[in-house]
Amino acid sequence: MSYIVKAAGYLPSVKEPEKEQSLKQMLTWTGIVLLLYFTLAEISIYGADHAAVEQALQQLETFQTLLGAEIGSIVTLGIGPIVTASIVLQMMVGSDLLPWDTNTDEGRAKFQSTQKVLAYSLCVVNALGFVLTGTFGNVMGSPFLIALLTGQIALGGMIIVILDDLIQKWGFGSGVGLFIAAGVSKAVFVSAFSPLTTTGELYWTSGGNPVGALFLFANTLDLTALMPIISAAAVFAVVVYMQSMRVEIPLTFGNVRGFGQKWPLKFLYTSVMPVILLVALIANIQIAGTALAGQDGCSVLGCFSGGQATSGLVLWLNAPTEVFENLISTGFAAVGAIDMIRVLFYLSIYSIGGIVFSVFWAKTTGQGSGDVAEQISRTGMKVPGFRKDTRIIKKVLDRYIPGLAVLSGLVVGLLAALADMTRAAGGGIGVLLTVMILYRMYEQLAQKHMEELHPAMREFFE
Repeated sequence: MSYIVKAAGYLPSVKEPEKEQSLKQMLTWTGIVLLLYFTLAEISIYGADHAAVEQALQQLETFQTLLGAEIGSIVTLGIGPIVTASIVLQMMVGSDLLPWDTNTDEGRAKFQSTQKVLAYSLCVVNALGFVLTGTFGNVMGSPFLIALLTGQIALGGMIIVILDDLIQKWGFGSGVGLFIAAGVSKAVFVSAFSPLTTTGELYWTSGGNPVGALFLFANTLDLTALMPIISAAAVFAVVVYMQSMRVEIPLTFGNVRGFGQKWPLKFLYTSVMPVILLVALIANIQIAGTALAGQDGCSVLGCFSGGQATSGLVLWLNAPTEVFENLISTGFAAVGAIDMIRVLFYLSIYSIGGIVFSVFWAKTTGQGSGDVAEQISRTGMKVPGFRKDTRIIKKVLDRYIPGLAVLSGLVVGLLAALADMTRAAGGGIGVLLTVMILYRMYEQLAQKHMEELHPAMREFFE
């Protein structure tokens, strides 16, 4: 695999900062990247058929929101190539198809280099797929138009990869989380406060219904119009509460008697990434269904009509929001057996998928019992009543971490599915991911601020 590491060295990348960045500098770089992202999202693809793009938006709305994409603009691909590359490698490493030990410097270098090469390659492959499937209009018979559209979309995807690298090295968190939070926050604001109709006109001049829930309620006095806002607020409250839940492992300092420290293990142990990976996988299945659809709108993955999935796997992977709406409006009488099976299938996909990706993520990102035990040992702490030994710490952590990884994936997956079924403003899953991403960024900000106030604490956090 040395040739992949060598190839990655020729690809565009961001240089590591020569010295540690201050809090102000990190915030500045994060703000610059966010501004660049929103600017790129307003640059339309030259040569695209806008009517075709509008139809594609109906089919790929979930893809657009959750992957930080803006279909029809330079950032049509969003973080899709980055997340897809991560999914492929996570599964191959987790299943030992690639025998890499990501706990070592060599293993991490191989993983990161391969992910980088794969992400850049997917930018071209995904862009070509969008163009050839007619997302931007009928391009068959025009090689120049195919190359023009593919080049613009692929370039935008590569810029996103570079911006993600910039955020990881110079800013807070990752571009993956930042772009998702930015896209969903924009969608939430529009869903709640936009006075425009779906055609882009002011509702009081056109006579139509506004997109914003608050204006829609004021116009119709229908309480169900407020459901997206209520659902989004409920998701926000539940996730913030769960983020505060944790298991604390009592430890003592080996060389200092009478002093101890509790090592916190969060209830949502693997946080948001497993759901991001799962959503990216589902989005790719939906894109594949669109790409394979023939003249009748059908493929082996299911059928589309008027931009909406009507049958097959692509339908079953869509949130059954109409079932929830019927349940609220008319009760169980309007919910049939097939509806309940769709609900159970949707919940099962997200719960099982969340568990699988959570376990893989913990294993490949240094969150396993052995990695955490070594981290604790480096701080000079040990388990009370035992000699200082990494194996003893690992044995204690084995009681909690594997279970937390499974439970975290299950709870986040179920919460994401339930939130999406209630049509929360910005998308149920989108709101869930955004709250968790922003909460994590808040923790990183607080930690960085603490380190600057008390430099001696830096060794403890490391």
